[in-house]
Amino acid sequence: MDEMGPTPANSTPFTPLSFLERAAVVYGDTPSLIYNTTTYTWSQTHRRCLQLASSISSLSISPGDVVSVLAPNIPAMYELHFAVPMSGAVLNCINTRLNAHTISILLRHSESKLIFVDYQMTSVVLQALSGFPPHTPRPILVVITENNQASFPEFDFTYDSLVERGDPMFDWIRPRSEWDPIVLNYTSGTTASPKGVVLSHRNAFIKTVDSLLEWSVPKQPVFLWALPMFHANGWGYTWGMAVVGGTNICLRKFDSDFIYDNIIKHGVTHMCGAPVVLNMLSNNPSREKLTNPVHILTGGAPPPAAVLMRTEELGFLVSHGYGLTEVGGIVVMCMWKWQWNSLPAREKARLKSRQGVGTMGCSELDVVEPESGVGVKRDGVTVGEVVLRGGCVMLGYLKDKEGTSQCMKGKWFYTGDVGVMHEDGYLEIKDRSKDVIISGGENVSSVEVESVLYLHPAVNEAAVVACPDEFWGETPCAFVSLNCGKTATKKEIIEFCREKLPRYMVPRKVVFKEDLPKTSTGKIQKFLLREMAKDLVSWGSNGGRSKMLGSRSDRCGARALIRIPSAHNSLMFCSSSIIPRKVYAYPYLCSVKMSYVPVPFSPASL
Repeated sequence: MDEMGPTPANSTPFTPLSFLERAAVVYGDTPSLIYNTTTYTWSQTHRRCLQLASSISSLSISPGDVVSVLAPNIPAMYELHFAVPMSGAVLNCINTRLNAHTISILLRHSESKLIFVDYQMTSVVLQALSGFPPHTPRPILVVITENNQASFPEFDFTYDSLVERGDPMFDWIRPRSEWDPIVLNYTSGTTASPKGVVLSHRNAFIKTVDSLLEWSVPKQPVFLWALPMFHANGWGYTWGMAVVGGTNICLRKFDSDFIYDNIIKHGVTHMCGAPVVLNMLSNNPSREKLTNPVHILTGGAPPPAAVLMRTEELGFLVSHGYGLTEVGGIVVMCMWKWQWNSLPAREKARLKSRQGVGTMGCSELDVVEPESGVGVKRDGVTVGEVVLRGGCVMLGYLKDKEGTSQCMKGKWFYTGDVGVMHEDGYLEIKDRSKDVIISGGENVSSVEVESVLYLHPAVNEAAVVACPDEFWGETPCAFVSLNCGKTATKKEIIEFCREKLPRYMVPRKVVFKEDLPKTSTGKIQKFLLREMAKDLVSWGSNGGRSKMLGSRSDRCGARALIRIPSAHNSLMFCSSSIIPRKVYAYPYLCSVKMSYVPVPFSPASL
């Protein structure tokens, strides 16, 4: 057997692009895409993608070149997930809510050669290109139009013209190796230091099959695109719907009424969305329970148990998972056990709010102490950093060897998420390391406080961030939006939390807002709320008498002596080295030797 090995017959590179060819044969006459009054079949989608890939290749786009797209969930966006890599290029889907400055940074960083732009976003792209340095080559521009709109003279081609002129018999360019890159996805919150996640054909193939199996997606589902396709390529379901011959219901934009109307009109069976989508659906006052259940997969942030319970009461069958852009989508799912069916609704919702166990595409999952890499106790209490490994993990960050090496150490990919492992082997995310609040030396999980806030009948959305405090260093600050027709006071919210939380976890400040700021994927933008919280602070007269943990800049790079008062004493954190942020969230996780020196507590000594 030692003489056996790979041959051309048994070592064809894995790629999700092959799914489209199969769909054209097996499901050729069934609907693939529905958008307003337009309907395509799988044979038509296959042909259109080949034509588009042919035209892209004719534009001097070479294998490995980056092709960007800025568009909502419309048929063109779906087709480009196949057509661009079929031309040998690397697909880069850009967040449609980014401003021109950020888009300019991403286009230059990726060295994009060709850009497909929806007609509603042409101005922001042209503005982004105007920010290019002199003599920088301009990418080829293609505008995606609808209903024979007016011409766009700044653009080189229209999407439809490229489809029409392409060769439907195009011999698409297969990857030479399954390790060849297929997509470049920038992580949310990108700034002047972008993180471009590069995934291979192998990553995408494994993630796609994995996502279908773990969610038990049947053949020919009706899939509603409430999840942006640019977000980790729709968690792999862009390619996945071709495997099962699903019908993709495309939406340019949506709200809860529009989603409900499309569910009824098209007989939707499956959809994905961030917890904010669940909250939006469950808070619609005019909706009754669905006649036919709809499977909905949520992820992107830990969903509060109260939101899960309300959503399921409306007839949605909620599955919960956890993932990152760096692993192409959901790689941990809360696999349901039949024994839990007899539990009370609130307890079932609590269990379902846990992230769960690794999927088949995730070889291993653990919660470890970052310094030693040793797994923490499986007691549901001891916190550590969530680590993953498996075929789902990215190739790395584009042009960022240091960033890649920092998160891919040894056999693990370090996620930056803080969690616990329960006795039954199920993971529960407690927070992002950067979102942990340190109040008087105690670690406060913003997620845990938010879960309590969502239990309040008047609360629609809630987010908790650190508010600088002269005495405690940080205290929880809650930003809250209320349900339509409901009222609540700051005092009522605080008293509600006091009944359910330890005193140090109770928000000291409550700010009511009509809407909380969100990313295009539905994640609440806590970095903006943190800035708002800073503006609420009024420092006292002794604010300059000690080095307090007042802001992120105070924590990051702090040296020498820092005092954090607690109920009985003050802890002096001593170090001669620059200390990373996570030291203060979890001192025992730090990679710098520190000494803890208890001193008598006296406010006057500060």
